[in-house]
Amino acid sequence: MYQLEEPTYFYYLLIIPAMLVLFIGVLWWKKRKQKQFASVDLFKKLSPESSTFKSILKFGVLSFSIALLVIALVNPKMGTKLQTVKREGVDIVFALDVSKSMLAEDIAPSRLDKAKQIITKIIDNLGSDRVGIIVYAGNSYPLLPITTDHAAAKMFLQNANPDMVSSQGTAINEAIEKSITFFDDNEQTNRYLFVVSDGEDHGESALSEVEKATKEGIKVYTIGVGTEKGGPIPIKDNGTIVRYKKDNKGEVVITKLNPKILSEIADTGKGKYIDGNKTQKAIDYINNLLLKANKTEFDAKQFSDYKSQFEWFVAFGLLFLLFDTFLLEKKTKWIQKLNLFNQTKN
Repeated sequence: MYQLEEPTYFYYLLIIPAMLVLFIGVLWWKKRKQKQFASVDLFKKLSPESSTFKSILKFGVLSFSIALLVIALVNPKMGTKLQTVKREGVDIVFALDVSKSMLAEDIAPSRLDKAKQIITKIIDNLGSDRVGIIVYAGNSYPLLPITTDHAAAKMFLQNANPDMVSSQGTAINEAIEKSITFFDDNEQTNRYLFVVSDGEDHGESALSEVEKATKEGIKVYTIGVGTEKGGPIPIKDNGTIVRYKKDNKGEVVITKLNPKILSEIADTGKGKYIDGNKTQKAIDYINNLLLKANKTEFDAKQFSDYKSQFEWFVAFGLLFLLFDTFLLEKKTKWIQKLNLFNQTKN
């Protein structure tokens, strides 16, 4: 496991593309001036040791050394020891709907992106709570087992998309059934399941699974994203909308938020339906809910004894910088003598 002490220093890497633009500009200017001075063949005779490749190599070595020195400023740290620590918190599982209807853009930027924003901001405010993620459409898929690694949760969440699930539909009942297995600690009394969806195509069979979840001590909350007016489902190519999804009659499908079924699920699960379209209000409500919840102590494994690794990057950065200093832009004579391509001398 690793940590980055000062990740803001990564912005210094922008120096490299700026240098690249300058290098290409100078190279172009040199070539232009050379053509004005003499023809290509004549210039090769006048300056036989000139090498464009060596100039490019020098720039590459310099850029690499700068990158290493920037990483040294960031100071990556490596965890050298895994230990078990006592932590207090609640267990939270997000069941995220990734069906095609979640691609509708009646809520900007889209229902799915809005759902990710809400979950991400909730995770940002968690303390020692454990979190897990399930994605579902026609079937469900465990995206991330329950963990205290909130950074990993956010990383996996950003990759969630409809292509992750093999079939389309809305198998909320399967997602709830799978979420029950995520809460594997029998002593953990505070368990929360947040279903984030537009509620479309959620069948009555979901309610029976919610009843099973409540018997296991799981409180089920639902977060609705989308509008009741609805919107079409875009089909994109390289980020550009090329058409909208149509039904068997050739008419554009309009998908709508179904707050009724989501409210029924929440009521059955002893939770509450939350309007996700009012983003900040929804986040504040959930944060307050989790903050007031009784915390249970549990064991968690985490890396400790983080040691700085910047010395390695400084050493290699200076080494390549030294190499760049002694690297000339002229052709290397001993390589020329090898005559690798069996060139005949005039």
